[in-house]
Amino acid sequence: MTETYEERAARLERAREVVAREWEQFQRVRGEDGRAQCQDNPAEFEVQRLGQFMTWPMPLLDSYLADLVEAEARGRNLLTEKYARMMAPVEPERYERELAPHLPALGGERIAAQERIIERQVAWARDFHALYPALGAGMRVIATEGDTREATSFETYLRGELGTYSEATLALYAALVDHLAATGQNLTWRTVAYTVILAGYQDLDAAEQAHRI
Repeated sequence: MTETYEERAARLERAREVVAREWEQFQRVRGEDGRAQCQDNPAEFEVQRLGQFMTWPMPLLDSYLADLVEAEARGRNLLTEKYARMMAPVEPERYERELAPHLPALGGERIAAQERIIERQVAWARDFHALYPALGAGMRVIATEGDTREATSFETYLRGELGTYSEATLALYAALVDHLAATGQNLTWRTVAYTVILAGYQDLDAAEQAHRI
């Protein structure tokens, strides 16, 4: 069913609410070296996160917004938890000793559900990088095996993010991924397409050409 202008406008408004909530939590994230440079760039944060959230249907946006609100009420910071989970591949011993005890535990079924999503999205990311190599060169490396302390892969970032979702949000996210896979669509393509338009490009092809120069 085609989305009406009013529905799209409402979804954009909700996506911006989600980004605003995330930005508030992101401001309270503290790394080993203190505040990161990206924490002082709200415009870039909005472009990157809004590009992702504009691919989401309203029920998924509502569910994740509820996650963020509930986290605030319980004194949790989902952005802090995401970045903590992302440390597992690069500093596994420290992660198990210092970080994991402070994070909600994920059971075997939950981890398996996340890994099914990650497998699909890593494949989509590889396809996108092959089609748009100049844009891909400016993105995160794809796989966890490429992680360093200075740069985290798309796979590890996604794993960290999925680990912060409630069961309801993860189920809705999985349904989105399944729908896109069943209809021959690529979530990386959709996300980056929104992102480059928000960044001022006409479309993906224009952005790819600009990044080749």
